[in-house]
This record gives sequence, C-alpha cells and structure tokens, in this order.
Amino acid sequence: MTGVGIAALGVASVSGAPTFAQANSEWDKVFPKSEKVDHQKVSFKNRYGISLAADLYLPKDRGKQQLPAIVVGGPFGAVKEQSSGLYAQSMAERGFVTLAFDPSYTGESGGEPRNVGSPDINTEDFSAAVDFIGLRPEVNRDRIGVIGICGWGGMALNAVAVDKRVKAVVASTMYDMTRVMSKGYNDSVTLEQRTKALEQLSLQRWADAEKGTPAYQPRYNELKGGEAQFLVDYHDYYMTPRGYHARAVNSGNSWTQTTPISFMNMPILSYIAEISPRPVLFIHGEKAHSRYFSETAYANAAEPKELMIIPGANHTDLYDKVDVIPFDKLQSFFEQHLSA
Repeated sequence: MTGVGIAALGVASVSGAPTFAQANSEWDKVFPKSEKVDHQKVSFKNRYGISLAADLYLPKDRGKQQLPAIVVGGPFGAVKEQSSGLYAQSMAERGFVTLAFDPSYTGESGGEPRNVGSPDINTEDFSAAVDFIGLRPEVNRDRIGVIGICGWGGMALNAVAVDKRVKAVVASTMYDMTRVMSKGYNDSVTLEQRTKALEQLSLQRWADAEKGTPAYQPRYNELKGGEAQFLVDYHDYYMTPRGYHARAVNSGNSWTQTTPISFMNMPILSYIAEISPRPVLFIHGEKAHSRYFSETAYANAAEPKELMIIPGANHTDLYDKVDVIPFDKLQSFFEQHLSA
C-alpha cells in the first residue's frame, strides 16, 4: 500500500484480527434492535448489474399511508450492520421508511474481487438505492432524502448533485475520499509524493494481472502504539465490541492495493453547487480531524445549506453515539424538506 493510500484511508497495520460474536444469528447488527420498527433484508441491482444487499426499516405504526423515505450509506469501509444501520433504524423510529445498504464489492453485496472502492460505482450505489426505495408501496417517491456518513457523505453529495429525484441530503462527519486519496490529509502530499505513489500503483497492476488476483493492503485499524488520536478513535470503533463487524473492511480487513487509483484521478464534488435549490445539511464534530472536509464542501455548496458543528465531538462520535448524533435535527430537517 502506498503512503498516499495509508494517509487517505487512515490505517495502521499489524497481523491478526479480533473476533467478536454478533448479538445473535438473526440480528447481526452492532446496535440493539428497536421494537418500534419492522426490519427486512432486501436486495436490488445497480445499473452496472451488481446486486446490493440492504436492510429496510419501516415504522411499525405506519398504517396504509405512503411515507417519506431516506437512503443511508457509510462510513467508507463499513457495512450496513454498523453506523448506517443505526442511522436508518433511528430515523425509521421517527416516521421514515429507511434503507441502509452495503456498497458494491463489500459486505453482503455482490461484485468481484472483494473490497474494491470506486467513486463512480459507489456514487451509483446511492441512486440504485433510490431506484429501489422509490418503488416500495410504503414510500412516496416524491419525498426521498439521503444521508451519507464519513466517506459516503462525499458519495452522497456527488449522487444527489446528479440525481434530481432526491429532495434533501445530509452529510455527517464527511470525508471527501477523492481529495484525501489524491492530496493526503490537509492537502499535504507533494507532486513528487503523488507521482511516486502512482508509479507504485501502476506497477502493482502488472503484479495483480500476472497473479490473476489482487493484492490487498495491510489489515486496517490495528494499533502498534504511538498512532495519532484519530487512528486510535477508528480502532476504538471498528476493532472493539462497540462497532466491530466481521464483514467490515475497516474491522481488520482491507481494500485492494489498487483501490486508490480511481480516487486519485477524480474529484467527486466538482458539481456540489448543483444540489441547489435542494437543501444540504453538513454535520461535523468540533474536534474531528476531518472537519475541514465539511467546511470546504459547505463553502462550495449553494444555498440552501447549513453547517452544524457538534461541540466537543470527534469524527467517530457521529458514527454511533446516540447522545451526540443530532437525531432531532435530522428529523426536523427531513420533515421540513420532504413534506408533501
């Protein structure tokens, strides 16, 4: 894995990965099941023919009316049993039909080889989820919103810019994955470093082609000691019972070594202003190392837009801390902008 890739994906590597039993064989999420919500496992295909696995959450007291819906994705390297599922279930408790999905090539979704990221295909995954949920009989297809978390916050914004069916979008604790992979954290990568990384990635393609299978980066989010605090924060979510899930790329698994290539050559937020006149809400922690991604995206977005900074919160606090994630704000935002 290149230095740019390591910086971009925020990993530390040693061998071995923990194993934690999930809650039970039927409920394999890292958060408790809500008694206020009906849950179904579903699947659908994106326009590239890849089958996506998802969890559909419906309010138990929905009656016969068609409800507003929200598609939820992220974080980058996570699965639907983690943060996106928590957001989806919590918003279903508040009256929305919600869908949390595994992106292409990850989790229970299809695609070979495993654990490959793509700014194009992963943007498409959001729109494919909108395709699916807009055909559900419980859903008013004119009232669909999107939530993207971490690296999928950037993908969500990219999708909504071109997918005019979506009426409102939230990016929570957002990463712009194309920016961080091409330029490193705080845009610190020099042209010389970028060129060297791309030379290494280019040669890796030959190695993969000769072998017939891709090489993978080191295991993610295991600590040797002395790491930056944000890497410790990632470990504390992905590698402990708090958030560990065996299918998550970030829980001791890894992306292919060549995953950064397409991200390094494609800025995903070039057309963020075209989300307007639909509203966008950015939510970020005051102390998050990634806060500058949301601040830049907010500056480049057009009105109506809002940036909500959560006092004292770090990046991963917005993954799962229900006393930190501003669910009341999310509810009022979508109730206002997904109104009939």
